[in-house]
Amino acid sequence: MGKKRIVTTQGAEGADKKSAGSSSSKKRVDSGILHVQSTYNNTKLMLTDKEGNALMWGTAGGTGFKGAKKGTPFAAAKVGEMLAVRAQNLGLREVDIVVKGVGSGRESAIRGFISKGVQISSIRDATPVPHNGPQAKKPRRV
Repeated sequence: MGKKRIVTTQGAEGADKKSAGSSSSKKRVDSGILHVQSTYNNTKLMLTDKEGNALMWGTAGGTGFKGAKKGTPFAAAKVGEMLAVRAQNLGLREVDIVVKGVGSGRESAIRGFISKGVQISSIRDATPVPHNGPQAKKPRRV
């Protein structure tokens, strides 16, 4: 049996609050840096201003993709498009792009971001490269 639930509808008081999806901040930015980190399993994008202060970010997992689909170029393109729409609310016009990682979503994340009309100033690859790497295994003695 249990307790009865009383359902109330929000009237005028619910209309005053902003929805969580609209992020209209007072900060206006005309140029910034887009950091793209692409791994085999996921793609992360972070938008910063020229000083490196984070403005917004998004991931393939946060967009709704699960499991192996997070590492696909399609998921990376969707993250890029979503972040570009949110960046246009800040007044962003041009970006420098810093790419890091070896995943399959590197290029498609950039293509998704610029498809919404943002200009690219430069693209820089900052993927870490080992100078010597791990020590090789010793030869097997038979």
